[in-house]
Amino acid sequence: MAKSPSKPIWITVFISCFLGLIFDGMDMQILSLTLSKLMQEFHISKGEAGLLGTWSLVGMAIGGIAGGWLSDRYGRVRIAAWMMVVFSIGTTLLAFAQTYEQFLMLRTISAIGIGAEYTVITMLMAEYVPTKKRTTILGSLQAAYSVGFLAITLLAGWVLPSFGWRFLYLVNILPVFLAIYIGFKIPEPKGWKERVQKSRTGKKNQWITLFKEPKTRSTFLLWTFTAIFLQFGYFGVGTWLPTYIVSELGFNYTKMTGYLVGTYTAMILGKVITGWLADKYGRRPMFVIGGLATAIALPVINTYHTPGNIIVLLTIFGFLYGIQYAVIATYMNESFPTHIRGTAVGGSYNVGRFGAAIAPILIGIIAEHKSIGFGFAMLGISYALSGLLPALFIREKMYDPFDNEINISKEYESVSEKNNLRRKIQLISPSLYEGEIHFI
Repeated sequence: MAKSPSKPIWITVFISCFLGLIFDGMDMQILSLTLSKLMQEFHISKGEAGLLGTWSLVGMAIGGIAGGWLSDRYGRVRIAAWMMVVFSIGTTLLAFAQTYEQFLMLRTISAIGIGAEYTVITMLMAEYVPTKKRTTILGSLQAAYSVGFLAITLLAGWVLPSFGWRFLYLVNILPVFLAIYIGFKIPEPKGWKERVQKSRTGKKNQWITLFKEPKTRSTFLLWTFTAIFLQFGYFGVGTWLPTYIVSELGFNYTKMTGYLVGTYTAMILGKVITGWLADKYGRRPMFVIGGLATAIALPVINTYHTPGNIIVLLTIFGFLYGIQYAVIATYMNESFPTHIRGTAVGGSYNVGRFGAAIAPILIGIIAEHKSIGFGFAMLGISYALSGLLPALFIREKMYDPFDNEINISKEYESVSEKNNLRRKIQLISPSLYEGEIHFI
C-alpha cells in the first residue's frame, strides 16, 4: 500500500492546481462575457458568434486528447505547465485581434492549451489524493473553475463598460508565472513515476493498449458518449447564458454580472457539497442526480421565469449545473489504470468535446429562428442522457489512482470471477498491472 504524500507537498499541489483551474475557468468564460461586444465589434451574426464557441471546443478537444497522451509519456507536471503557457499567451493575443478571422484562429489555438491543462491538472490531483477523500478534494478543485467564472465575471462588470473588451483579455498573461512555478516546484506523482520505471510505458503506444483490452475499450466508449452529452449541454448553456440575460431577459451588463455572480457562487457551493456527498454515498449516484436535475431545470427556467423569480431560478440552476463536474474527474480517473489513464481520460473527455462542439453554433442558429431560451430547454435532453448512461453502464472505483491498485466492485464480480481475473492479470498480462490487486 502506497504511503500518503507529505502534507506540505499535498497542500502545494492542491493550491497550484486550484489556481491553475481558476485561470482556466477565467479563460473559458471570458468569451461568453464578451460575445455580445464581439458581435458589435466585428459585425457578425449570432451563428458566427456561436462558431467562436464551437471552435473553442474543437481546440479544447484537440488539446485535451493530446495533453492526456503526452502526460502519459512525458509527465503530468511538465505538460500541465507548458499547456498553461499556451493558453495564457494565446488568450492575451486576442486583445490585439483586428478581424473576426484573426480572433477565431487565435481563440482556437488558446483553447488547445485550455483543454490540455484542464485534463492534466485534474488527473495530477487525482493521483495525489487517497480514495476515501478523493471526490471531496477534486470536487473542491472543480470549484476553482467556477471561482474563475466568478472572478472574470466580477472583473468584466467593471472593465467592459469603462475600458472595453480588449483590456479584459490582457489579464490572461498572469498564468505564465504560475506555469513557471509549477514546472520547477511540483514533483511528478509517485504512481506515474513507478509505472514508467516498471513497465516502461513511455515507449509503448497507449492508444493500442487502450483498445486492445475489451474492458478498457468499452469503458472508454461509454465515457466518450457520456462526455458528448454532458458537454453538449454544459457548453451550450455556458456560451450563451450571459447573452441570454442581456438580450432576452433585457438586463444591462451590471445586472447581468450580478445574476451571474449568484449563479457561479451557487455552482461553487454545489461542487464542494457534491464532492463530499460523493465520497459518502458514491460517485455514480451523485453524477446521475446532477444530470437528471439539470435536465429538468433548463425547461423550467425557460418556461416559468419572471423578473421576480429569475435570480432564484438562476441560483438554483447554478447549484445543479456544477454537480456532475464535481464528480466526473474522480469517476473517470478511477475508471482506467495508471499506464493509460492520461490517454483514456483525455481521449474520452475530449472526443466528447468534438461531439459537443456543435452546441454553441446550434444555439446561435436556434436563437435566430426562435430564442436562446428555447435552445436551452432542448439541451435538457442532452443532460438527461449524460446521467442515464453512467447509471446503466459505468460502475465506479474500478482503479485507484493513488494506490496504483485495481479495485473490483463486488457488485459485479463473483469469487470465482475475481480469482480468474487475478490470475489473468498476474500471470497473463503483467504489463497491464504490476501492483497489488484488491477487491472492494
